[in-house]
Amino acid sequence: MQIEKEIFKGYQVKTEKLLTYGFSKEKDTYIFTKKIVHDTFQVTIEIKSDGTVKGKIMDLTFNEEYTNYRISWQTGEFVNQIRRIFEDILLDIRTKCYKRQYFKTEQANRIAKAIASKYGDIPEFPWDKGVEAGVFRNADTQKWYGLIMHIDKSKITKESGNVDVLNVKLKENEILELLQKKGFYKAYHMNKKSWITILLDDSLCDEEIMRYVDESYEYAEKKSVWIIPANPKYYDVIHCFNNTDTILWKQSNRIKKGDIIYIYVGFPYSAILYKCEVLEADIPYTYQDKNLSIEKGMRIKLCRRYEKDAYPFEILKKFGVKAVRGPRSMPSSLRDKIEKD
Repeated sequence: MQIEKEIFKGYQVKTEKLLTYGFSKEKDTYIFTKKIVHDTFQVTIEIKSDGTVKGKIMDLTFNEEYTNYRISWQTGEFVNQIRRIFEDILLDIRTKCYKRQYFKTEQANRIAKAIASKYGDIPEFPWDKGVEAGVFRNADTQKWYGLIMHIDKSKITKESGNVDVLNVKLKENEILELLQKKGFYKAYHMNKKSWITILLDDSLCDEEIMRYVDESYEYAEKKSVWIIPANPKYYDVIHCFNNTDTILWKQSNRIKKGDIIYIYVGFPYSAILYKCEVLEADIPYTYQDKNLSIEKGMRIKLCRRYEKDAYPFEILKKFGVKAVRGPRSMPSSLRDKIEKD
């Protein structure tokens, strides 16, 4: 069992704290010893200046090394006691002499700390040893919104040398613009149309990088899906997207940026005709006439059109939609059908 490696993974030693803790120093190695189990065993912890940790337990009665605690299938009461004492010693050293350090460079660790502070997400390391890459994913949707990797710079430029980089998901046109600027590169190891690689060498400030993290996070958020009604008697919804794919629409309080809305057009169509995405919400906008009252608006973008016989009211009723008098949540079964069609 690699107990030391697991406990100290993602942590960086503060060597100045080791001597205060009780370690002695011999050349480039810090050594700590402690007797346990009524002084019949002795734990020795050695920490190199580079942070490498190696532990050993000696059975003082027989003057030989005790190793059963490292064997995973050894689960007896005594071996579990020894294993627990050993792990507790390591954890106490980690708490008092180490700092959290997921990545190689200072900026990468600052960004990881900022993400944890804002979204509560810490990096996951899903790959085997040798692949130094931490994934940030939305806890609710499990979707990725960031990936920090330690790579050779030659993988993204003509230069060489090890660097930390961050992959985030952005809009395609924004990616094309950013690729003309210093510090941005075509996404390494990910879809280059929707992801971009940012160099974490302090050529860009943390605040700017976090703006792109925030934008990427929005893609990973759980989007609500709505059906909203439109009356062609009062608004020319049939032709509203003829000259543009983005329009201003009356907003319901519960609808937010990033949500998906399906526009149900009333008689004589009585069918879902459009799928749109909410680009911007809570826009100050006041309008009043005898048929319509608006207190705030939202900017929506057309994603898809449907023929009037694709999703008429008769089909919606089969999925539990008995009326569309105002914005309502779309049943998941209907959503699945529309997305698969």
